This record gives sequence, structure tokens and C-alpha cells, in this order.
Amino acid sequence: MPKMIFVNLPVEDLAAATRFYEAIGCVKNEQFSDHRASSMVWSDAITFHLLTRDYFATFTPKPVADARQSCEVLLAITLDSREAVDAIAEAAATSGGKADVRAPMDMGWMYNRAFEDTDGHIFEAVWADMAAMNEQMGKAE
Repeated sequence: MPKMIFVNLPVEDLAAATRFYEAIGCVKNEQFSDHRASSMVWSDAITFHLLTRDYFATFTPKPVADARQSCEVLLAITLDSREAVDAIAEAAATSGGKADVRAPMDMGWMYNRAFEDTDGHIFEAVWADMAAMNEQMGKAE
């Protein structure tokens, strides 16, 4: 079995959150979705499980954080180009989220923009040219 990650996120409005994740490039897996959850596939190895807050709470004895009030996690995702980073940040902004919740970072070999989803979860959209990074840092590939 390949190594995979399933990121479970509490959401206030499941329909709005589902539309947001579709807008940034996820595909809904109907097999694992219902009125309490949307399974949003980002890649063969990464899936975001959007769970209503009440349903999410059944999986933990701890209080469920409100991502609009506190930071519970930063999620970094890689993209194939600078243009793809810009496109996902713009899709976030036009789909109920917020783009550039901090200043974009451009190190030449790495480009990064941060955005929030409809519930305040923060994503780092990253493009990196590792060969250029190694060259800049004086390291062999």
C-alpha cells in the first residue's frame, strides 16, 4: 500500500467548503462523502476530509479549534509552477477564501503564497526549483 495522508478538517458549512476545495483543484470522492463529510482528493496520495464540526468532534476528546481564531496547523502543498501558485491563490480568493494572508515569498528558486479556506485553515502553496536551490546553496543534486 502506498503511503498516503488524509487531512481531516472541521468545517462550518460543508457545501461551501466542498465548493471551495473543488475550485482549488480537488475532486470529490462520492464513495466517502455524505451529509457529514466530503472526501476531497488532491492527488493519489493526499485527500482532504472535510467534516462538519459536530462530526469532527466525535473523533477527538479535545475541543475543536476554530481556525479563524487560532492556528492549528499550516498545510503546505506543492505545485508545478509559479503560475500554478498564483492560480490557486486567486481561486482561493474568488471561492470564499482569502489569498495572501501573509506577504508572498520569492527566493528565486522558491515561490510561495499563503491562502485560507472558507474556515480559516491556512495553506502554503509552494513551487520550488530544487536544482536551482542546490546550485545557489553550492550543493550537488
